[in-house]
Amino acid sequence: MFQLAAKKGNDRVRVMMTGKSGIEIHTLRAFLLSAGLLLGVGGGAAQTAKQSPAAPAHPPSDACAASTLGSPYIPVDSWVYPAVLRLYSMGYLHTAYLGERPWTRASIGHMLVEAAPIIDDADQFGESTVSEAQGIYDALVRELHFNPSAECFIADGNIHVESSYSATRVLSGTPLRDSFHLGSTIVNDYGRPYENGVNNYTGASGYATYGRFLLYLRGEFQGAESAAGYSAALGQTLSNVDEVEFINPATGLPFYQATIPLGPIGSTVHGSLLEGYVSTHLLNHVFSFGKQDEWLSPAQGGAMAYSNNAENVWAFHINRIEPLHVPLLSRLTGPFRYEFLVGELKGHTYMPATANDEVLPGKPWVHVEKLSFKPTQNFEFGFERTVIWGGQGHEGISLHSFLRSFFSLSAPDANVKNSNQDPGARFGAFNFSYRPPLVRNWLTIYADGEVHDDVSPIDAPRRAAWRPGLYLSHVPGLPKFDVRVEASNTAAPVRISDPMHLTPGTIQAGKFMYWETIVRQGYTNNGALFGDWMGREAKGGQAWFTYHLSGNEWIEAGMRRQKTTYDFIPGGTTLDDIDFQAVKRIGKDFEINGKFTFEHWKAPIYLPGQQTVTATTLQLTWFPKEKINFHSSGH
Repeated sequence: MFQLAAKKGNDRVRVMMTGKSGIEIHTLRAFLLSAGLLLGVGGGAAQTAKQSPAAPAHPPSDACAASTLGSPYIPVDSWVYPAVLRLYSMGYLHTAYLGERPWTRASIGHMLVEAAPIIDDADQFGESTVSEAQGIYDALVRELHFNPSAECFIADGNIHVESSYSATRVLSGTPLRDSFHLGSTIVNDYGRPYENGVNNYTGASGYATYGRFLLYLRGEFQGAESAAGYSAALGQTLSNVDEVEFINPATGLPFYQATIPLGPIGSTVHGSLLEGYVSTHLLNHVFSFGKQDEWLSPAQGGAMAYSNNAENVWAFHINRIEPLHVPLLSRLTGPFRYEFLVGELKGHTYMPATANDEVLPGKPWVHVEKLSFKPTQNFEFGFERTVIWGGQGHEGISLHSFLRSFFSLSAPDANVKNSNQDPGARFGAFNFSYRPPLVRNWLTIYADGEVHDDVSPIDAPRRAAWRPGLYLSHVPGLPKFDVRVEASNTAAPVRISDPMHLTPGTIQAGKFMYWETIVRQGYTNNGALFGDWMGREAKGGQAWFTYHLSGNEWIEAGMRRQKTTYDFIPGGTTLDDIDFQAVKRIGKDFEINGKFTFEHWKAPIYLPGQQTVTATTLQLTWFPKEKINFHSSGH
């Protein structure tokens, strides 16, 4: 038997085992695997125990197994993910799938079951990072609200307010908010509105569970100032770049395009549902419908296939949340996870046949498939496919059109593209992460790539967009300090032969990554890219230097660059910023998060000369600890 304990103060994690004293860590892991806690179909829930009272002597019933209980996803902007990734990169955790997020609370609990004995063993041998690992472990245990002494019944449920927060963001200067063209001052922020002046986002999140069923809600009130927006001349130019009609011939006024912030822009005061979904948990799969986070990349700064840069899509999801081990096959590929979603995109303008006899569809749909493998504990790789298809005025959304887009692998000719047989805009992605020999507990290298109209970036690497990176989990002599660096390039040297619009051999000019002949507002939801914020044809990167005060407190400095090519945006664009962030807890449950960003940008097509923008953000968050538990009658 084994028991985990997260002790207070400077005490360490302890693992108590019966049997011979010389049992090694890998033997314990084998026991966990055989019990199904890490890789099996019916994996049990992670169990921890406080020093007093002791954990229940009897094993949990089948009703308490992880395969039968609902567990909410943790939002992808939570501090939990960099904390778990740091545990992984320091060598205290091996089963995390970096390229598929979000994770459920139960899944992270299983990771902690694995990490606890490794931390304990490292403590005995005096590892320099064990204090850091212990701090992260304790913070995660508290976040997950482990309570092994609570009884579990099949109809048991609980209601929990996860967080309550208020964030005030003050901007000076003219910020950019156009990820489809010029760039964005604020990225990976759910497409929240912001303008020069005072902006505020106040909200709460919480969930209710009943057996295997769950309801999760995360909503907020959003307020942003008014702004001048883009001029009609700039709107016309960008429409020409996108090959989209600017003026509606029926009204003589510009078409509404969510991808072009045409002025004047009114002030914003409204409620927004960031996440809201119902789900059921069956055999380590979560079936859900609603708006929920996705992050399909091992990178921190951006995700080529799917990120939180845009508002979440209303979609149906299937997610294999625990690794699946298939006899014989997994000897080659290792355990694997998979994910699927399908839903409708917002903000795509329906444009009836115009002077060119072209119809641009409105309300297209998207489906995404991701498959991740872990052949060794140090190496993970995954393949992903995104297809945007159908829409008003082009092709009806049906099971037949979905299956056609799902199984299509060859490029259709122009007649098919313009018909109701169009398989859609298809994008393929590939990512990997690896802990190299000799520095396995120090360094993680990774890359994320995506390509348009090819099966995979590894099949056509020169045509693909890439985001490579490396993460140093600690620095020699400075165990509290880590460094992460990422580059990003969506300006592949692609020349397009498209007889419908371009002269054969013409350079892409923004008409390859995240753009498509039919769906010309591209890889967007409500006007913002839901892929990498780097955009359609740009180069740049990011770096972060972080000093960790504790498992969930830190001080960080970062920098970011984005440079858009001249052939895409006339005159090009350049954006550079530096930022400083401090996160501190008051007690255990109240967080103060402050961030200051200083930015220079140039976009001659928009405003002359160099523009300066500052953004000061202060967010106060309360993480309530208590839950309301209830039991069904008869128990």
